[in-house]
Amino acid sequence: MLKIGVLGAGHLGKIHLRLLNQSSKYELVGFYDENHENGAKIAAEFGYKQFDTIAKLIHAVDVIDIVTPTLSHYKCAKVSIKSGKHVFIEKPISTTVEEAEEIIALAKEFNVKGQVGHVERFNPAFIAVKNQIENPMFIETHRLAEFNPRGTDVPVVLDLMIHDIDAILSVVKSKVKAVYASGVSVLSQSPDIANARIEFENGCVANITSSRISMKNMRKSRFFQKDAYISVDYLDKVCEVVKMKDAPEVPGDFDMILQNAEGVKKQIYFDNPEVSLNNAILDELETFADAINNNTTPVVTLEDGTEALRVAYMIIDSMQEK
Repeated sequence: MLKIGVLGAGHLGKIHLRLLNQSSKYELVGFYDENHENGAKIAAEFGYKQFDTIAKLIHAVDVIDIVTPTLSHYKCAKVSIKSGKHVFIEKPISTTVEEAEEIIALAKEFNVKGQVGHVERFNPAFIAVKNQIENPMFIETHRLAEFNPRGTDVPVVLDLMIHDIDAILSVVKSKVKAVYASGVSVLSQSPDIANARIEFENGCVANITSSRISMKNMRKSRFFQKDAYISVDYLDKVCEVVKMKDAPEVPGDFDMILQNAEGVKKQIYFDNPEVSLNNAILDELETFADAINNNTTPVVTLEDGTEALRVAYMIIDSMQEK
């Protein structure tokens, strides 16, 4: 079991503490929170050991789980890596791309592993269909959330849209060619609703909408590729695959057949892959333990997190140009 410590005991930090405490792959040593009063309350309520300095916690563990506000990710990662500790960093990896690149360089220099908390990669609905997403040419995603003051210190692109950016980059095997985006600030100082069109060098186009001022929650993606349409509902954890194949010469009574203008007939059939429900946060943390113990590549690498951040800033820059 790897000894792990958590930096940050806010809303998400408390979830990480609870799951790590249950995990068979980690020994939860304790946590550090900048707000000592909040930390003392959590320590008293749940029995986790509270450390009074970051340095003492880092010294006591093999792995540091960074669940602090984004502004401090770089500082926390830097001191942890320089102490030779593996780092799990909640998304986004850091405040700037430059900081993220330095985190990558440090991890290589000190020979430690790092993973970024892009949790939708572990969503069971996405896992169920990911292997069927092959060379998508059009992607549409909607990530809408009811207003929550937590997270409004950053634009909606870094708060919500970055989930979809990372998922899209994981299935589109091509470089980003151009980005066009617009956003509106409604309640916050930064955009609360944003739309981006990402064009890739291979011709794929992704249209992404994110909002944190919606009346209802929605987290859906649709992938269109040759002879297939795939939908993923991250919120309800369901997915659907609609495929087309050449129609049989003698269709059955219940076969769905479409014929295009050229007279080509295609049969439509539905595939609802089995979704194995999981705890995505626990899974992302435990696959990181596996990567450390087996010396393999983490599922969401520091490079993946950096690329998602780079594209997020391309979107933010495009909005600011407007």
